[in-house]
Amino acid sequence: MGEFAGLSLDLLREGFGEKFWPQLETLQAALPYLRVDGSVTLVTAISAIAKLSGVSGLAAMNGALEVMVPILSKELPAIRINAVSPGLIDTPWWHFVPAEGRQEAFAQFTAGIPAKRAGRPEEVADAIGFLAGNGYMRGKVIGVDGGMA
Repeated sequence: MGEFAGLSLDLLREGFGEKFWPQLETLQAALPYLRVDGSVTLVTAISAIAKLSGVSGLAAMNGALEVMVPILSKELPAIRINAVSPGLIDTPWWHFVPAEGRQEAFAQFTAGIPAKRAGRPEEVADAIGFLAGNGYMRGKVIGVDGGMA
């Protein structure tokens, strides 16, 4: 995160290395083992479409994954490929912010969204479970964002 002018491109590369490439490497390695009509759900983030200042790097890596989902769905029609795109979710990822500051930050981030709160990990898991169980969902990105998008 951070404004582009001061964004460390090395940290951005590291971010791609931690989120983008592992998902694609895992998918590619799993292809020979996935059953016909198997389900794969990638995890992106709302930064891909939110157009918020300070998240251009996050938007790039999450947007790259989201752009691939419908294409992969067509290239690999025997497998159901979808993605979930979480918004602000209260997870340990946010522990770099001290607890008292985190709650204040969450209140600011969520003031303008219909849910008026941060999401919970189990709500993201519910969306992943839905996509895994729905045989007709293909090439879709489902927002789990409290209405942010």
